[in-house]
Amino acid sequence: MTENQNIEWKEIWKDEYLKWICGFANAQGGTLVIGKNDKGEITGVFNYKELLEEVPNKIQNHLGIICDINLQENNKKHYIEIVVKPYDIAISYQGKYHYRSGSTKQELKGKALNDFLLKKSGKTWDDVIEPRASFEDIDTNAIEAFKKAALKSKRLPFIEDEKNIPLILENLLLLENKKMKRSGILLFGKNPCRFFINAFVKIGRFGKTEDELLFQEVIESNIFELANKTLEILDRKFFISPISYEGLNRVESWEYPYKAVREAIINAIVHRDYFGAPIQISVYDDKIIIWNEGKLPEGYSVEDLKRQHSSKPHNPLIASVFFKGGLIEAWGRGTINIINECLKANLSEPRFASEFGGISVTLYKNKYTEENLLKSELNERQIKAVLFVKERGKITNKEYQTMFGVARRTATRDLAELAEKGILKPSEIKGAGSFYKLPIEP
Repeated sequence: MTENQNIEWKEIWKDEYLKWICGFANAQGGTLVIGKNDKGEITGVFNYKELLEEVPNKIQNHLGIICDINLQENNKKHYIEIVVKPYDIAISYQGKYHYRSGSTKQELKGKALNDFLLKKSGKTWDDVIEPRASFEDIDTNAIEAFKKAALKSKRLPFIEDEKNIPLILENLLLLENKKMKRSGILLFGKNPCRFFINAFVKIGRFGKTEDELLFQEVIESNIFELANKTLEILDRKFFISPISYEGLNRVESWEYPYKAVREAIINAIVHRDYFGAPIQISVYDDKIIIWNEGKLPEGYSVEDLKRQHSSKPHNPLIASVFFKGGLIEAWGRGTINIINECLKANLSEPRFASEFGGISVTLYKNKYTEENLLKSELNERQIKAVLFVKERGKITNKEYQTMFGVARRTATRDLAELAEKGILKPSEIKGAGSFYKLPIEP
């Protein structure tokens, strides 16, 4: 047995270890062993009879909980196991709250303490009353937009003729004792940023590097309409829409799959931490990154986002209204839909990451990223050549030779291999004017 999240070894008893018991009770429970060193070797306790009487009383008096105290013996050495069960209510020690995370104990403060107390009370952040808000702060146009969407989604078919806004909010569980919840203001408020200063989306267009910010835009709105407004701004100011023709009809398409971008933005709105930074969308020449502050549900990893998983929204009331309004089509499939839409468009699989205190999803404009090329078993010259073609449009055999200082035979072999793998395509021109380009436009 090794020391881990649920086991702590101590050679002697100290009253400060009540903090560890408090941490176990507030987390998943655990066992504090008195009489073992940090290697798990039994050192024994000589005053075990005294401890068997004192420790249970100290736990009950200081923490208000009861633990199982077990006396164990091995090779005539006694040690004590204090088995702590997880508690549904918050447990404090001398007015402070401790929590076992991994193999360490931490004192909860600030936002972490607020989130912890909400969880223990059975509440989520969006389920709390906003005392400064009133019905005067609700935008009736936003309510009407929701009614139309809910009618179209066929999830609330009887809402069409309902005119009583407080009743609508009550039925959506956005009121408590006739007082507005945070979720109500965010979803349908005239100015949610008046209550939650960072409840907006910030978009930046970058150049070749992350330091080269070319221009930016801020979108403020109630969050039920925020996704569509963000998509409109992206389309109008940040994306270059490729143009094609079907017969005589002009057709404009998106640089990225529309549904994937929309789903990523909605995920960020639903799952973000509204006490944190705004949603940030970074647009580059070859990728778009959508980031929201927050963390994955407990027990989830980034890899879990790539397969079927149950839905555990950070803001369940907001998620419920989005579902009823048709913005969310299926529970727990948002990230899978993003992946499928990108693959269907013959693009690279998007990247999900837990970073910088939040969750990000990166959508690639094409497959020709350095990260993907490294997976194609190419040599360093070939990777640099593809990136060169991506930027310049084409490369000749002579340019390849000059760039890497190789013989014509080596350049021919490298370029032919890229063509065999379908990464580059030889031009129809033969001889001196021949070149290689990407099979599709980047």
